[in-house]
Amino acid sequence: MARILFENATKRYPNGFVALENLNLEIKDKEFVVLLGPSGCGKSTTLNMIAGLEEISDGNLFFDDENVNFTPPHHRDVAMVFQSYALYPHKTVYENIAFGLMMRKHPKDDIDRRVRDAAERLEITHLLERRPSQLSGGQRQRVALGRAMVRQPAVFLMDEPLSNLDAALRISMRAEIKELHRSMQTTFVYVTHDQAEALTLADRIVVMKDGVVQQIGTPDEIYEHPANMFVASFLGNPPINYLEGVLQVEGDKVEFLRGDTRLAFPADRAKALLDMNGRKVKLGIRAEDVDERAEAADGEVVAGTVTSVMPVGSDQFLGLKVEGEELFFRVNKDLRHDYGDRIRLSANTARLHVFDAETEASLIG
Repeated sequence: MARILFENATKRYPNGFVALENLNLEIKDKEFVVLLGPSGCGKSTTLNMIAGLEEISDGNLFFDDENVNFTPPHHRDVAMVFQSYALYPHKTVYENIAFGLMMRKHPKDDIDRRVRDAAERLEITHLLERRPSQLSGGQRQRVALGRAMVRQPAVFLMDEPLSNLDAALRISMRAEIKELHRSMQTTFVYVTHDQAEALTLADRIVVMKDGVVQQIGTPDEIYEHPANMFVASFLGNPPINYLEGVLQVEGDKVEFLRGDTRLAFPADRAKALLDMNGRKVKLGIRAEDVDERAEAADGEVVAGTVTSVMPVGSDQFLGLKVEGEELFFRVNKDLRHDYGDRIRLSANTARLHVFDAETEASLIG
């Protein structure tokens, strides 16, 4: 097994472009870490550096206590699953799964045992004599997983392996990958831009932007306590809503003000804001943190005009014009509203987020 440690790692290309800057990250043995971010954020570069496919320009990379900066890929004991599956079209499923072991000249009976064991665990035993062209996308993905599994690597790397699958299949494959990690007890590093994959799979998430780590934490930590507006915006469906305004502090009471909207913070949230009277801020309200209660108290109400109603099965997304801003909330599917209705929603003030208007950093831990 392997612990992975980046120390001040930077990837700089000859044209001067910096794909990754000063990365400090420890991935614990047997941990499932997800690198999350938009295209170009440096997550695939990080994965390729672990695999040995990209050289480190500055800094160090360790597997356990061994510096692997100059260790070639085939000596790193890693296995990689790609977005494109990368299967040999002229080989059978059995031959595709066995290929890496055959190249390493493993005994035939050992290869056969490993291939059939992996096929059984992935429920593709009946497909072993077929070729990739005869398989569905989900079946090909299982073959790619099987090819990596039989290696029994110290580190399992996955580069957006589910992005080519349809929505329903992605959900079932997430469950299979989660079970695979549990059963293999191996270090997993997984790259994705899909927040749902990150939240459901990860022990910890590394959120990245423009080659720089924005925040590292458990799924709950990242979602409930985002370090800045970028992190808050990247997780949530619909995305978090923002209202720009100011803080008003009177004694131990703190309120957010924007036009006719006044939202009061509970005492435990207000503590961090007591010295910020008049501070320009951006208030973050997650889509699910409202409900429609007639008895909502002053300091809890978000009022606006309905601009859209979008049923999504179990609930509905409601577009609301609030203080000139278009906000989206998730509400009970049984609520009935028409375009142009003026409504009041009760905000869960214990779950409000506050960010500095200039730096976009969170002001509440």
